[in-house]
Amino acid sequence: MSLEILTGSSNDALGEGVAKKLGVELAPRILKRFPDGELNIEIQQSVRGCDVYLIQPTCPPVDEHFFELFLMADACRRAGATHVTAVIPYFGYARQDRRAHGREPVSLRLLADLIAASAIQRIVVVDFHSRAVESAFAIPVEHVSAVSLLADAVRPSVHKDAVVVSPDLGAVKMAEHYARLLGLPVAIIHKTRISGAEVTVQRIIGDVRDREIVVVDDMITTGATIEKAVKALLDAGCSSSGIKVVASHGLFVGKAAERLAQLPIKTVYVSDSVPRPELFPLPLQVSSLAPLLAETIQRLYRLDSLSDVLAHE
Repeated sequence: MSLEILTGSSNDALGEGVAKKLGVELAPRILKRFPDGELNIEIQQSVRGCDVYLIQPTCPPVDEHFFELFLMADACRRAGATHVTAVIPYFGYARQDRRAHGREPVSLRLLADLIAASAIQRIVVVDFHSRAVESAFAIPVEHVSAVSLLADAVRPSVHKDAVVVSPDLGAVKMAEHYARLLGLPVAIIHKTRISGAEVTVQRIIGDVRDREIVVVDDMITTGATIEKAVKALLDAGCSSSGIKVVASHGLFVGKAAERLAQLPIKTVYVSDSVPRPELFPLPLQVSSLAPLLAETIQRLYRLDSLSDVLAHE
């Protein structure tokens, strides 16, 4: 059974990087739209009897990229692929795993059902918003983490007296992981989310006065959480000379760049789970997930253990 790698349109560079690390060529495919906007996908080589890996982060436009993934998976199934795995480094809708007000869908659960219906038999994700969301899936979920590679990226510039800061309770375990790797203490910010783009800080647990800080989170979307966290830390007396922000997924949508540019942030560190912004007002260091994803795919293909690449809390 041969290994085949396909990509959608969401992050060609990452797909090419993974294929290069694996020493294989990307399987050719046609992806175009008809005049009425309908998507047309065609796999241009045989995948019959193959172990196929579809690389498709579901960054904005999230719905379009998910539907691309569904059509690619269905095309592979109908072409006779033996096994189809979706590699979704950034998984959209992961935060919509419950009903907050009652009259709304559980979007994550619906997507999990659609993924299974499209003949995908396994997914690989990077730093889910919450490990609890795995329970929405009936198929296997391999959850790997970018924390180690991002910790390696930020380590040379981190002062020995710095503090790793979790901007909310949801990122505490991730912050503790960074702290262990960097040999630093942890501070935690209690926040309340008012809306999708607005949060308020209640208090800070931990000593940040006169210390450099490294704010870590799983993703940066609008930048509201980081903005409130950094302002609260500055009010608490942290050093403003070396603030660093680290996130697995850098979406930077809406006014994110504008918000972050107004803060004394020295560098932002992210992975390439989604394409980097063309213009960004702050120093941005991007670490590639290609080696991690290639290693994960290689082990899955060879039926080797994933124990030392999976995310652990």
